[in-house]
Amino acid sequence: MIRRAVLVVLGLVWLYPTYLLLVNAARPAASYDPATAWAPSGDFALFANFAAALDKADLGSSLASTALYSVVSPLLGVVIGAMAGYTIVVLRLRHGFWWFLLIFGGTVFPSQMLLVPLFVGYSDAGLYDTRAGMLLVYTAVNVPLAAFVLRNFYSGVAFSIFEAARMDGASTFRIFWRVYLPISTSALAAVFILEFTFIWNDLLFGLTLTTTESVRPVMTALAGLMTDVYAGTPVPVGLAAGLMCSLPTVLLFLATQRLFARGLSLGSV
Repeated sequence: MIRRAVLVVLGLVWLYPTYLLLVNAARPAASYDPATAWAPSGDFALFANFAAALDKADLGSSLASTALYSVVSPLLGVVIGAMAGYTIVVLRLRHGFWWFLLIFGGTVFPSQMLLVPLFVGYSDAGLYDTRAGMLLVYTAVNVPLAAFVLRNFYSGVAFSIFEAARMDGASTFRIFWRVYLPISTSALAAVFILEFTFIWNDLLFGLTLTTTESVRPVMTALAGLMTDVYAGTPVPVGLAAGLMCSLPTVLLFLATQRLFARGLSLGSV
């Protein structure tokens, strides 16, 4: 009984900031008062605040760009990572472990170390402030995790499956595309969800490699809007913008939580 009561209290404390976010995001922009921020307002203005945020920070174009990055880059990343795992484990690439360390070793270094070289290289190559450049960097960042998970997954698949397919006359790539890729759907989905969330919530690369509203990720645009809260943007509008930008990842996890948990267990993360 005591344990349950403690858990309930801790749960309420944990959810209190979310409650404040929802209550104040739905409050009319002109009626925000810090002294009564905890009390619900009699008026519901959430959608009006959504519209104000979209208009003030041009979040529409940033949301479209982020949706592009968050779908295309993880798809490319998981396929390339799966090919790397397949080549190392199934095709038994010579010195495969060292190749895997080369792919995965880049994750040892913090992202902040990459910013200056990326900025200089992108400026010289004409990729700065372009969607192609953002897709490229996000795909490169996503490959190591996919290679790690799929390498572990393919290590548990019987090699006799590959041998049987070869005896039937299938090519190496056809075996990967028609056999190994379909049986690893759960692991691929788990990696895709993680990478989708990372890209959607990314601020660092967006701040460094983009400037225009049509290219920058949504978190970069949101950071600019929240900075403007101190210069005149109503607090409910800023909170509504944050809520709107958070909804896609929350809904994705709620819709795929079983598949996500199963994929991680299969990938032995």
